[in-house]
Amino acid sequence: MRKKIVAGNWKMNTLPSEGMTLAKDVIAKSGQVNHDVELVVIPPFTHLSEIVKLASGTRVSVGAQNCAQWKSGAYTGEVSASMLQSLGVEYVILGHSERREYFGETNAELLEKIKIALDCKLKPIFCCGEKLNEREAGEHFQVVQQQVEESLFPLDDSSISNIVIAYEPVWAIGTGKTATAEQAQEMHAFIRNLLANKYGEATAETISILYGGSCKPSNAGEIFSKPDVDGGLIGGASLVADDFIAIAKSF
Repeated sequence: MRKKIVAGNWKMNTLPSEGMTLAKDVIAKSGQVNHDVELVVIPPFTHLSEIVKLASGTRVSVGAQNCAQWKSGAYTGEVSASMLQSLGVEYVILGHSERREYFGETNAELLEKIKIALDCKLKPIFCCGEKLNEREAGEHFQVVQQQVEESLFPLDDSSISNIVIAYEPVWAIGTGKTATAEQAQEMHAFIRNLLANKYGEATAETISILYGGSCKPSNAGEIFSKPDVDGGLIGGASLVADDFIAIAKSF
């Protein structure tokens, strides 16, 4: 049975004190959410240590927004997977569309990050998705297939089972546009079929695939009702505890 996950990507928002307040609020309200739904908060690096301590012993897990593709060394400004592991971080987002767009992350680099994250017992949330021009050109399946094949398919069966995938239609992030529930299901089913063809149907059925495009309380229920949608990677709505919890309650 696939794990249902609702993860909040805070991006470059909140000061540490504000983040602590938000995390406390999410933890306090987490009891409203069905216990088969895993809640994950993903704050900026500056907050991680304190929020991990705060969340310890609760049902809320903590993730990081990125990690380096190297284990250690002279890489000023980078944060390694082992550093995150030492704090007690459980998840790490890799390949977010903003990292690909603004920082030029490639599928090959992301494969290295994924391998290092897995070595450090972190659970990667691997993001994939197409831009507006790619969807309008009918290339969306091809784009996502290339991302998945180049960054995930070199992994063996045991490694792929520790991956969470987040499909983010880039054209629906921060634009107010949202993929329809049918569009989300179509791509999630396509991704799961890719996994089944490579790793077998039994393995593909264990991998959670999250929707990551402008999910909010008003549309989460319809999107989460689709058979291949296992939750959401939530952006702006995760900065308001009541909205984040309302989305998680949509299952």
